[in-house]
Amino acid sequence: MCDVCGCGDPKIVSEDLHQRILSDNDRVAEHNRDHFAHRGMLTINLMGSPGAGKTALIEATRRILPELRLAAVSGDLATDHDSERLEAAGVPARTITTGTACHLDASMVHHALHHWDDLAGDLFFIENVGNLVCPAIYDLGQAANVVALSATEGPDKPLKYPVMFRAADLVLLTKSDLLPHLPDIDPARIRDALARVMPEPRMLVVSATTREGLEGWAAWLRELQAARETGEGAGASG
Repeated sequence: MCDVCGCGDPKIVSEDLHQRILSDNDRVAEHNRDHFAHRGMLTINLMGSPGAGKTALIEATRRILPELRLAAVSGDLATDHDSERLEAAGVPARTITTGTACHLDASMVHHALHHWDDLAGDLFFIENVGNLVCPAIYDLGQAANVVALSATEGPDKPLKYPVMFRAADLVLLTKSDLLPHLPDIDPARIRDALARVMPEPRMLVVSATTREGLEGWAAWLRELQAARETGEGAGASG
């Protein structure tokens, strides 16, 4: 729980105030969306638990899509570790330090955008704070929501955290190279759990280490980019 929004706890923040916070957030998110459109950037809100492999996925995306210019912001409570990794991988990146907040909101992203004068790219990742609850509630101006779910997290996470997976346009089952060592983890069970909570279940099994499934991930991104350029729209737009 954070001290920014109360995370839906009526003892901390009333329902009326919480709705007002979300309404204000949505207005800033629309501004961010215009900002991304003006710069021609396809923006992905990448969510998932701590250690789910979000940073590794962006690093791998840089390797498999060398023709695209990538950039990213990474939400973290206290360090610059993720953005430093991305910079080392050739992805221009900035850190959004949240302090005690367990999610990014549109204002945080807005502030980062307007203090990044040379920001440019085709594909922009918002690497959200590691959390399977609050990040799903906040529109940031993204084109789509992607959830990284590590194979080590087990098959029940979509049922335990339905809000997160209900908001997802795509789920990436990461660290698939570990599946041979996890006899109790069956991707079919995870797909079944997603089918119970996602309006349009879609999951890819991927590994940033072995590159398994990354061609499908790249194809999905290209499809989303093409839809945006033709004005058809795709993914989450608020």
